[in-house]
Amino acid sequence: MRVLLIHPFYPIGETPSPPLGLAYLAGALEAGGIEVRVLDLVVTPGGERRLERLLAEFDPQVAGLTAVTMNVDRALSLAAAIKRLEPAILTVLGGPHASFCAAETLAACPALDVVVRGEGEETLLELCRAVERRRPLASVRGITFREEGRLRSTPERPLLPELDRLPLPARHLLPLGRYRALGLAVSMTTSRGCPHRCIFCVGRRMVGARVRLHGVPRVVDELAALSALGFPQINLADDWFTADARRCLAVCDEILARGLSIRWTSFARADSVSEELLSRMKAAGCTAVSFGLESANDAILRTARKRITREQARAAVEACRRAGVTAMASFILGLPGETPETIQETLAFGEELAARGLQYGFHLLAPFPGTEVRERSAALGLRILTDDWSRYDANRAVCETAAAPAALLEKTARDWERRFGDYLAAIGRRRAEGQATEEERRTLGNLERIVLLYELMMNEAIEAAGSWAIEDGADPLAGLLERVGSAYAGEREKLSAALASAAARGDLECVREGGKVRFRWREFLEPATGPRRAARAPGAC
Repeated sequence: MRVLLIHPFYPIGETPSPPLGLAYLAGALEAGGIEVRVLDLVVTPGGERRLERLLAEFDPQVAGLTAVTMNVDRALSLAAAIKRLEPAILTVLGGPHASFCAAETLAACPALDVVVRGEGEETLLELCRAVERRRPLASVRGITFREEGRLRSTPERPLLPELDRLPLPARHLLPLGRYRALGLAVSMTTSRGCPHRCIFCVGRRMVGARVRLHGVPRVVDELAALSALGFPQINLADDWFTADARRCLAVCDEILARGLSIRWTSFARADSVSEELLSRMKAAGCTAVSFGLESANDAILRTARKRITREQARAAVEACRRAGVTAMASFILGLPGETPETIQETLAFGEELAARGLQYGFHLLAPFPGTEVRERSAALGLRILTDDWSRYDANRAVCETAAAPAALLEKTARDWERRFGDYLAAIGRRRAEGQATEEERRTLGNLERIVLLYELMMNEAIEAAGSWAIEDGADPLAGLLERVGSAYAGEREKLSAALASAAARGDLECVREGGKVRFRWREFLEPATGPRRAARAPGAC
C-alpha cells in the first residue's frame, strides 16, 4: 500500500513551518506498514509538473491532501490534477475547513472522493486498510464520501483518549532542509484540546474540550531530537501550553535535569501565566510567549467569550518583562460589536503594552467554517461579504459590522502594514549610516535573506545553474554566484551573504562529480540521537 500526502502551497508571508499534521499522519501510516511519500509545495517548486512525476514514480493508491480555508481551493485543484493524471487514485482531503464543510467541498469538487473529518491519524489508516482490503468505505468512522452518486457521512470518530498512542511524527519524510535554509522555525505539540469557547476559533471543535497530554518524557525527547536538527527555534504549537501549570513546570524541570540547551516558544492565555512560571520557562530555554489578546474593549471580549480582561493582559506582559521572556500578542479587528471607537481603543492598548515590552500585530476577523461567528453571523451583527476562500488569510476584510465597514478595516490593516514597512525602511537607513543596533541589523538581514533564498528556491535557480568545471582551490560559491547573480544586480552583496550562510549550515550542498561542481538544496535531515547538527551528505564539498 502506497500513500502520497500533499501540502498545498500558501505564501511564505504566513511564516510556515514544516507540516506537523502531515507528519503525524505519515507516522501513523508508516507504523501501520504503509509506504508514504510527502510532497510539500510550500517550499518545493514545480506544482503539477512535480506532482505528475511523483505519481508516475511512486504510483500511490491514495493521495491525501490537507488544507486550511485560505488554501483549500489549491488543494481541490491538486485533487482535480490527480484525477486527470491517474483516475484510479482515491483522493482524500482533511483539515479544519473540510471537516466543517465536508458535503459542500465534495459537491464543489467532483475529483475529490473522501473528506476525513477531525483528527485524522486513525481515520486515514483505517481508510487505507479499507481500500487495500476492498472493504466498504462505510465501515470507516469519521468520513464523508461518495457512494452511488450520493454523499454519505459515517458516524463521528471518538477522539484519541491517550496521545502517547500516536507514533512520533514522521519528519524524516518532510523537506526539513528547505525550511532550515530559510531560517524558519520547526513546530511540535505537547497536547491537544481547549476548554474555552472563543467564538472565532475552531480548535475546540477539532480537537475537543478536554486537554489531552503527551507524557513529559516523550515531550522532552522530541524537543531534544528537534533541537539536534539545527533549527533556530522550536515552536510549541499547543492551543494552550500553560493550561496545566504543574505539567508545564514538569516539562521545564525535565529539560533542565537533562542539561539541554533548547530555544523554544509557546502560546498561552493571559490569565494562565505568572512570573514564577515564566521564569522557569525562561530557564528551560523559552524565549517568547504569544498571547491572543484580541481586543481592548470589555464588551467585545465578553461577546467573543475570550474570558480575559485588560488587567490580566497588562499583568501577563509585565510578568514576561520581569522574567526576561519576550511577550508577543495578536489582536483581531472586526469582531462583533466593533466600531471606529473600539478599533482606536485597541490600537491605543497595543501602544500602551508595547511601552512595556510587548511585540504585537493585528489580524482581521475571518469567519472560518466551523466557527460560531460564521454559524451565528446575523445574530452577532456580522455581515459576511464573500466565500472566496483565498481571501480568508486574516489580512483582508471578508466580513464587517454595522459600524466598522470593510473599507475601515482594510484601511486600518493597510496603515499597520505601512507602519511596519516604514519601520524596516528606517532600520535600512540607519544600517546604511552605520547607526543601526546589532539587533536591528540582524532583524533586517534575516528578512532579506529569507526573501532572497525563497525566491532562489521556488524559481529553481540553483538547479538551473547546472554544473561547471572548477580549478583546484577555486571557491565553488563564487561560481554559483556568477550563475545566479545576474538577476540580482542591485543585491549581489546580500545574495552572496545569503548563499554563504546557507552553505555554511549545510542547507545548500556543494557536490563534486568528475571534476565539476554543482549545488543542491538539502531536502531531508536525518533524525539525530543527541544534541548535534546533522552531518553533511557524502560527496559534499
